Amino acid sequence: MFEEFLAFRFKEGKLQPIAHPHMPSFESLLFIDRQKEELKRNTLQFVKGYPTNDALLWGDRGTGKSSLVKSMLTLFGKEGLRLIQVYKAQVEDLSQLYELLRDSKKRFILFFDDLSFEPEQDQYRLLKSMLDGDLEERPENMLVYATSNRRNIVANRDRDGKFPEEDHKEMISLVERFGLRLGFFSFEKAQYLEIVKTYARERGISISQQELEERALLWATERGSFSGRTAYQFIRDLEGRLKLSQTFPSHSPP
Repeated sequence: MFEEFLAFRFKEGKLQPIAHPHMPSFESLLFIDRQKEELKRNTLQFVKGYPTNDALLWGDRGTGKSSLVKSMLTLFGKEGLRLIQVYKAQVEDLSQLYELLRDSKKRFILFFDDLSFEPEQDQYRLLKSMLDGDLEERPENMLVYATSNRRNIVANRDRDGKFPEEDHKEMISLVERFGLRLGFFSFEKAQYLEIVKTYARERGISISQQELEERALLWATERGSFSGRTAYQFIRDLEGRLKLSQTFPSHSPP
């Protein structure tokens, strides 16, 4: 199974192959150069069997965190890297996954996407233990990459406890298990427009630069975000509108 497929889901204690994984181009991810090179280096160390760290990619929505993790499969899939998406509801089943992976010659990244916990959820304590400190040794061919919109993963809420300093240490104890922590931040307007232009070139959209920028800025203003995701959604909408107008002129986009 690990020879035939590059990506999997771990659900209900079982590995489910993904026949058509999303594998973004590493080069197409713009304005996150430092984060790209750090994660690429970390992943290369892992693929080569050298010491490496679990990684947390945290920050604003739509800035390329998940795409960057998935692009590691594009870079290193032919060198034996495999990606397994794990959901936080499956944290308690990770020991079963250990046994499935331990004897394989492949290298596995467990991918927790959009990971977050509330303070009252016990799953984050279990994940913390599984990452570092559990009685069972983790397989050496397994690494954990997680993305989160929260810097500390666990929501920071005011507590009325008698020991607030200890409460804070408990909340950040999970994020401290990740040796590599990369921050992602909202793009500026100029960066957003450059991403839009790049997508437009890649998809062969031919309209004037002025019109493209005006439409893109209106789209972003209505959504309150200059993110890469906003740029991608805008281009999909624009491309669809233009193709519709070519096929059905009565439906010309406004």
